Amino acid sequence: MNEHPPPSEPAVTRRTVSDAEGRAASRHWWDHDADSYQKEHGAFLGDVDLVWCPEGLREADVGLLGDVNGKRVLELGCGAAAGSRWLDGRGAKVTALDLSAGMLRHAKLAADRSGVHVPLVQADALALPFGAGAFDTVHTAFGAVPFVVDSAALMREVFRVLRPGGAWVFAVTHPMRWVFLDDSGERGLVAVHSYFDRRPYVEEDSAGVPTYIEAHRTIGDRVRELSAAGFVLHDVVEPEWPPGHEEIWGQWSPLRGRLIPGTAVFVAQRPPVP
Repeated sequence: MNEHPPPSEPAVTRRTVSDAEGRAASRHWWDHDADSYQKEHGAFLGDVDLVWCPEGLREADVGLLGDVNGKRVLELGCGAAAGSRWLDGRGAKVTALDLSAGMLRHAKLAADRSGVHVPLVQADALALPFGAGAFDTVHTAFGAVPFVVDSAALMREVFRVLRPGGAWVFAVTHPMRWVFLDDSGERGLVAVHSYFDRRPYVEEDSAGVPTYIEAHRTIGDRVRELSAAGFVLHDVVEPEWPPGHEEIWGQWSPLRGRLIPGTAVFVAQRPPVP
């Protein structure tokens, strides 16, 4: 992450970006990467399933969202919305939201394949087009949270659209992984970056315009963001690499997964009315 190609080629760096730059980069990236992402990961994620992470942790097995029957559920950064379709089958009243039209196109294709159709909304996670208390549950598996510069603002926005007592569950790359290179092999086991460097990871074009951004927060940062927004944090799940799981997903691999955590799932709640 700290090697810089010649100025005439796209660069990779760590630097401050604005919310507007981040939003534009994410929309552009996911619109253009949607086809290749689904081709590479679609079979693993399924058309109707809620898989929290590359370790293969499934909502059907862990029940982090609890009983969703009759609940109003919002999925942020839904991608192809496999999780929303799975929750629809459990009786939830689901809305699936994503910034990227390219990803929502795949959500429509998967809905046609599976026969499970849920409402799809294209919108910014920092400006949710819903009223206060509109949902009983908000969740995301690697959507939205890692790709916004001001994730504290996202926490406040989620708090706003949740009813009192509502659940907020989100999965992100484990903050510890930012110490290491994005390498699924032995090079990815050597600590080379500061855990405390909170500057976003940025890929930019030859003109210096960000084309991809991902923001880092420490575990403590996440706890403070949730607390400041008004949430109560109930759990941080760090999925272990399961025996027999040999699939490599980017930096996630059996080699690394047996030694260091790759995912953190935060389970929080908007406090109920006293």
